[in-house]
Amino acid sequence: MQEATPYKSYSASVSGSRSPLQDFLHGGGGLVTNCGAGNSMKKLVEENAVVVFGRRGCCMCHVVMRLLLGHGVNPVVLEVDEGKEEATAVDELSRFGAVQLPAVFVGGKLFGGLDRVMSTHISGELVPILKDAGALWL
Repeated sequence: MQEATPYKSYSASVSGSRSPLQDFLHGGGGLVTNCGAGNSMKKLVEENAVVVFGRRGCCMCHVVMRLLLGHGVNPVVLEVDEGKEEATAVDELSRFGAVQLPAVFVGGKLFGGLDRVMSTHISGELVPILKDAGALWL
């Protein structure tokens, strides 16, 4: 039986070194090694059932994460700080069609933001989508 682990939020480090997210965005081999930023982001999205890109401290990102965690999904969560890091992340996400945060990827494809997650949850379509992506073991 597989053991579920809670999501991990990658935050900026206190020292002068780059954070895992900065390494990821700048192709430094933090989360996914030996790839450029665009390729590593694509690889991260393809290798995980659910990935959430969000702004640190954003209430909409918090709602998305709480909803997914409430369903038993353990998404990969990457939080960015406002400023240059956010601009870099949004620029990279625009290659996939996401122009705002939070950006939720399910099954290797852009699913949408808070509005899409909430509307599919209310209509009852979210759980089957998460099952098909392999994010739920029901």
